[in-house]
Amino acid sequence: MRFSVRLGSGTPAKVFRDCAVAAEELGFDQIWTGNDLLRRSGIVPVTVALAATSRIRVGSSVLNPVSLHPAEIAMIAAGLQDFSGGRYLLGLGAGSEVFLRWAGLQLAAPVRRTREGLRAVRTLLTGGVPDGWHERAALKDGPAPTPIYLGAMGPKMLALAGREADGVLALCLPPTQIDWFAARVGDTASKPDFDLACCLWVSIDDDRDAGRARLAAKIAAYSGSLAQDSLAAAGFDLERFKHVQSLVTAGDLDAATAAVDDDMLRLGIAGDVHDVIDRCLELKASGVRHLSFGQPLGGSLVEAVALLGRHVLPHL
Repeated sequence: MRFSVRLGSGTPAKVFRDCAVAAEELGFDQIWTGNDLLRRSGIVPVTVALAATSRIRVGSSVLNPVSLHPAEIAMIAAGLQDFSGGRYLLGLGAGSEVFLRWAGLQLAAPVRRTREGLRAVRTLLTGGVPDGWHERAALKDGPAPTPIYLGAMGPKMLALAGREADGVLALCLPPTQIDWFAARVGDTASKPDFDLACCLWVSIDDDRDAGRARLAAKIAAYSGSLAQDSLAAAGFDLERFKHVQSLVTAGDLDAATAAVDDDMLRLGIAGDVHDVIDRCLELKASGVRHLSFGQPLGGSLVEAVALLGRHVLPHL
């Protein structure tokens, strides 16, 4: 099995570095951080973490080919591969429509722009010239082969990942839907190293109630932006999510968090060490081979990484 931890966009570089050092010591295979537009750059913490570690692979999840040109993405990846001895992982995605439009950027359809960006970056990193570019538009310092993961939730993006990427960061909400995600990625038998990361919302704490409350707050905050069809397919009561969102809209975040019930908490994994172990063992038994632990994680990110590494990973 593979294990990774994901920290959100805007995570301070020093915090990400400390989490990377802890994750490496405790047996994690990968650590990722985001790069949402208008937050702190995700490239800086990735670089700092690579400098502070020697084994763990460090990834950007995810860069988009709109605000960053594919040539720039390939240049960044090549530089980080050279610096790290090949430990950098490149995450690509469509980027947030909202944030990109705030910046006045013109957008092609999400799958189209991601596919075109992926192909251009891949071609550059393997020493070629992308279709339609000038014949001299190749990386001047030589190829830098890099694993490319797509960040995906929807069927079309998942299928694109299965066809053309080396892995997928699949945000599984709820985790029990992993078979749905795997089916849409499709048959990757011809790519035995393809990495389907089951990305989870996880909140772990010595205090079980504190862990559950932290996940409830995250679910409340995102209650209005989750895909309704996906929630319905997983057997959730859509009216509950609408009620929580109405409280968020009214500005009563405490009431919204309190309104997240036990069934809604199925969207992620929350509680103490034993709760997290039990849920993760169920996922392993169902065939999951890469568990990726994402925020909220814990009140202290470093302490949450330590709890996962010391107490959860040994059971898996």
